[in-house]
Order: sequence, then structure tokens, then C-alpha cells
Amino acid sequence: MAFKPLGKRVLVERIEEEKKTNSGIIIPDNATEKPSIGIVKEISKEVAKEGEIKKDDKVLFGKYKGNEVKIDSKDYVVLESEDLLGIL
Repeated sequence: MAFKPLGKRVLVERIEEEKKTNSGIIIPDNATEKPSIGIVKEISKEVAKEGEIKKDDKVLFGKYKGNEVKIDSKDYVVLESEDLLGIL
């Protein structure tokens, strides 16, 4: 991967949620929301200095936050570090 976030930003890969309910009903793609949980793949130098967030942390972020990007045919979200709600 050749992407390095600038400023106080992080690159997050979304974790897809289960598309089936506990009772076995399959939920169609158009009825599901985009997941707001992901894995941190890259962090900027400023975020690294703070030391709070690290690569491979599982994080929760705001539902409508960030910019979606496609890198090497994978979907990611670039988020401001303030948009991260917590580490799971």
C-alpha cells in the first residue's frame, strides 16, 4: 500500500457486518447500513506522535464521517482522528 494520510488523519478498512439475522433471514445489500467499525491500516505522523491510535487497532467511527477511497481495488475510509469514537 502506498497511501500515507496527512494531517491528523487515519486510513480505516471497514469490517463488513453479518448479512443474516440470528433467525437465518438474509438481509439484502440495499437494506443494510455501512458499518461504522473498522481496522486502522495507516496513520499520519501527527497521529503517531500522540500515541493513542496505532495500526491494526479496531475502531468505532461516526456513521457519516470520512471520505471513501479505493486503493488497490479495496475500499477504505480516510478519517480525521477526531472522528474516531473509540478503540474496541
